[in-house]
Amino acid sequence: MSERLSPTRTPAFEARLKKRYAAERRFRFAGLAAILLSVAVLVFLLASMLINGIGGFQRTVIATPVDFTSVGLSMPPGQLDRNAAIRALESQGLPDLVRFSAESAFGEETARQISNDAWRVVADRVVADPSLLARKAEFALPVGKNLAAGFAGEGSPEMQALAKKLAAEGKLTKAFDIGFLTRSDATDPQQVGIWAALKGSMLTMLVTLAFAFPIGVLAALYLEEYAPRNRWTDLIEVSINNLAAVPSIIFGLLGLAVFLTIFPNMRSAPLIGGMTLALMTMPVIVISGRNAISAVPPSIRDGAMALGASPIQVVFHHVLPLALPGIMTGTIIGMARALGETAPLLMIGMRAFVATPPHGFTDPATVLPVQIFLWSDEIDRGFVERTSAAIIVLLLFLLLMNGVAIYLRNRFEKRW
Repeated sequence: MSERLSPTRTPAFEARLKKRYAAERRFRFAGLAAILLSVAVLVFLLASMLINGIGGFQRTVIATPVDFTSVGLSMPPGQLDRNAAIRALESQGLPDLVRFSAESAFGEETARQISNDAWRVVADRVVADPSLLARKAEFALPVGKNLAAGFAGEGSPEMQALAKKLAAEGKLTKAFDIGFLTRSDATDPQQVGIWAALKGSMLTMLVTLAFAFPIGVLAALYLEEYAPRNRWTDLIEVSINNLAAVPSIIFGLLGLAVFLTIFPNMRSAPLIGGMTLALMTMPVIVISGRNAISAVPPSIRDGAMALGASPIQVVFHHVLPLALPGIMTGTIIGMARALGETAPLLMIGMRAFVATPPHGFTDPATVLPVQIFLWSDEIDRGFVERTSAAIIVLLLFLLLMNGVAIYLRNRFEKRW
């Protein structure tokens, strides 16, 4: 006997049920496919950055013997700082000694392909170990961009032939360049570094956080807890929501028109850049702060008031601590966006060639995204790897900054 269907489970109903189950399976498959595609794109992006960026943390060097016993170099007496000791060695003729040693070892033509600042590598090692001045030692000196391009299989045929000859002799190699993290910008890809841009990003982010976070949180508290409900409040709320979607270059124009008019001598300073990015970040913090504050149950407020707390105490002792994790989430999103911005900082002049790291918030500086943009526009092939390496540094800085913020958010999280 065939199975009888209940009155409610008609053939039409069963057909519709199968269609719904099939649609649900298709939806689940589409969601899983979207996740896998996103992960694949992310892995491809990270892998390509790592493959291209590993070479950016290296530079081409040539092993050069330097005989200090042939000259009378000496470290000056007393405790000098590193820069003073290097200047003292320079005044005694260390650059000439390094140039003469290179010419003696490889000939004049090859010696001209060594970087003009190669003597600083020798000076750094001598300052760290003054006993080198009493003997002969070998140093890995950076070469110029032409020989480096030849070693990479590019450039002129003469440079490629010379690089192949030196590599066969074991003199020309690629070595890890720790100086990439400690030097500043330069015109030679063999000599560039990321420290000036990294320090500029740190100072700019500190200014951004110092202005955007307290002002944004206080604005959110006022709008949610104290502001009267009228047309002016509605206008302010709509304006804040619109500001969160305004293109970043508009804030750059605002910083150019306002901050640089007030402080005309601080063009490209982290203080101006931080205040400009604070304008862009503040609406995000205000919106997330209001949502977090409104999510605190009214019973928390009522209980605190019932125990005799004043309205200010209710807000700052009970509501704000409970809303802080949500506020921190919005702050993380806003600061991450600010860290990667380029357009508003270009408008206020933070694209200058900065050869020395900024010493304070008012010194000329650049930031990592702008530095990456400038290097990507260079014709020299050597800057391509440096650009990928700088992107890796930017991603690591972003992960570190977000990790600290997430830790603080979890640290202050309270349950009710």
